[in-house]
Amino acid sequence: MMVQTGSVAGLMGPNGAGKTTLVNLISGLLPSDSGTIRFAGLEIQRSPAHVIAEQGIARTYQNVRLFSGMTVLEQVMAGCYVRRGTSLWASFLGLPKARAARKAVEAHAFELLASVQLAHRAHLLAETLSYGEQRRVEIARALGTSPRLLLLDEPTAGMNAQESQEIGKLVHSLRDGGLTVLIVEHNVQLVKDFCDHVTVMNFGRFLADGTPADCIAHPDVQAAYFGKTADAERIRTLR
Repeated sequence: MMVQTGSVAGLMGPNGAGKTTLVNLISGLLPSDSGTIRFAGLEIQRSPAHVIAEQGIARTYQNVRLFSGMTVLEQVMAGCYVRRGTSLWASFLGLPKARAARKAVEAHAFELLASVQLAHRAHLLAETLSYGEQRRVEIARALGTSPRLLLLDEPTAGMNAQESQEIGKLVHSLRDGGLTVLIVEHNVQLVKDFCDHVTVMNFGRFLADGTPADCIAHPDVQAAYFGKTADAERIRTLR
């Protein structure tokens, strides 16, 4: 599988296909026992997660993972500190350089919240937000690491059609701003509308690769993703 720089790539497949496992391998959450993962020309399959994050890969998770008791702004600031320019001791002692760095991080976090339309929620506890808004907070927090590649693991799970479309538009705005995005999704309509390229997996193996329309129309994909008795009318509406 190869993801083109400056694109939105989709990763599809039925439950158990290995999509999240692949994302875990790319982000360093799971160790790789074989194969090669390259990012910007460098092999990263043996690098720990924090090193991979520093190299420019950020991610979100299938289930919302926010820090309890922290505001929306603080959640995003936590992501920004990956790139902090001051030491832990300087921050602990409240040295002038550390205070200036914190102000800069706070300003950047506000900008990121504005980019996901949540600046007006900055000082609320994150757990009080709606599910869709919490997903946006996670994306903003990931953006705080200044990634070159953003991995989104089922970002629209549990959302209605309108909320899903809004996430798709957000992903497009990130791509148009120069970010590369790999999105794991079961939402076929979202993949069709917003992905530039799609790879389909099944049972840990790659099944198809190409445009969203080509992959959706592929008979092996229909059999694996929709089942052998897939509703033909449903398939037709997605073309």
